[in-house]
This record gives sequence, structure tokens and C-alpha cells, in this order.
Amino acid sequence: MHANVNGNRINYSIDGPEGAPWLTLVTGIANDLSMWGGQMPALAGDLRVLRYDLRSQGGSQATPPPYTPDLLIGDLVGLWDALGIERTHLAGLGLGGSLALGTAIKHPDRIDRLAPCCCRASMVPDFEPMWNALVDEVKANGLEAIVERTAQRWFTDDFKAANPQVIEGVRAMIRGTSLDGYLGCISAILQIAYEDEIHRIGAPTLFVSGGDDKLGGPPALMQGLAAKVPGARHVSVPRAAHIANLQNEAGFNAILAGFLIRGEA
Repeated sequence: MHANVNGNRINYSIDGPEGAPWLTLVTGIANDLSMWGGQMPALAGDLRVLRYDLRSQGGSQATPPPYTPDLLIGDLVGLWDALGIERTHLAGLGLGGSLALGTAIKHPDRIDRLAPCCCRASMVPDFEPMWNALVDEVKANGLEAIVERTAQRWFTDDFKAANPQVIEGVRAMIRGTSLDGYLGCISAILQIAYEDEIHRIGAPTLFVSGGDDKLGGPPALMQGLAAKVPGARHVSVPRAAHIANLQNEAGFNAILAGFLIRGEA
């Protein structure tokens, strides 16, 4: 399905019973809404789940970079408006988790419960060079040049060895990202700067990390973010690196279902 939002065509899907509480899931860089497929059996029985592709990713319309966090948050809020969604739980992973934080700060009246996953609240000097190097590489050699290193970075070695079909699906997802979308979303993540504002978040908040994530949203970093949000807590998904919902589907689902459906504090 598609909606016209801010002059752009956004691809989305909806699962779950009409009248149930809404949950919106936000993807990261070089992801599409299919990345959340493994969460549907655990969440869509009790929640009305909105998944969508960021602009220029998956089935959404491509627009030229650069993008800003506010632009992408505007797309999200505009999609809610187009679909008549007044309030929703909100979860996102990677860039999607960072955008979830920004949305909760800027639009607190729209958020019920918040679950930022495997993400950061601000860009930091030790993380920025990796993104700049990837930008240089794709500008010089195209998106295919970074497909393999990206897929490899997202998971632990033992998982990759045991699940080649999952990794092949991830490669296909990365290849489905337009060059505009990749460069645009990197420009947005380089501008993320919410750490000094997250104390303003009032929604019940659960920070979720991958226990083996070394770079995207390491557990110690996310524990520190949780300490800055009133009443928030942090939990790590065991046996999972950056894309925790794919590497340990059952563990990730149990955590989100407990927080979003059963209301576990």
C-alpha cells in the first residue's frame, strides 16, 4: 500500500486487528519493512502494526539527498496523519531507533510506549568516520560495493555461518535500497543529536540492545541512554548483534511483547 506524504509516495503495510492499539515499526539504513516480518506472529495478534519504508528505501519513492532527521520524522508523522493514527506505540532499530527518540521528543502527544532498539541518540566522533567512508565508497563504486561488508557487520560470525539463507535475504534487502536513499539516510544519521534532550521523553521507554552489538548501539551505551530518560530501563537481547530482531527473533519478540502488549515496566 502507498500513501502520499509530504509530496512523496511512502510504502507501508498494516497487520493486526482493527481497533487494537497501534504499534509503528521504523527501519534503519538499507532496510525495508520486510525486516519486521518475524515480529508479526508475536505482535500482530494483539496490536495493529504499521510498518513502512523510509523515503527512497524499499517501495517508497526515491528523492534526492541530503535528508535530515526532521525530514524523516515529518514523513512518519505525515503517514500517521494520512492513516488517521492519533497515538501509537513506537519502536525502531538503528536509524529507526534514533528517529523514534526524536519523534518522542518532538511529538510526545502521539506516543504511548517507546522502544528504541540498537541505536544511538547522538552522532559521535568515533562512529562518524565509518559512515563517511561508506559514502565515499558508494559514490565511487555504487551500492554493490558495500553490500557484503554491511551484511557481515550486522551479525555475529556463528550466526552467519549457521544461517546463510538469512544473510542472503539481508543482501537482497540492502540491494533494494536506492543510492539516493542510502546517501540520504546516512546524511540524516550524521545529524542525529538528541542526547541532551532525551530527558524530556515522558512515554514509558524500553531501550533494547543486541548483547553482541559492538558498534551500532552497544549495551553499555544504551544503558547510559536509559539512565537519562525518566523511568526508562534497558535490556539486551542475548545472542544477537546489531540487527537483533533477525539474529534472535524469539528473544527480541519476547522482550517487545512483554513491554508493548503486557505492559511490563
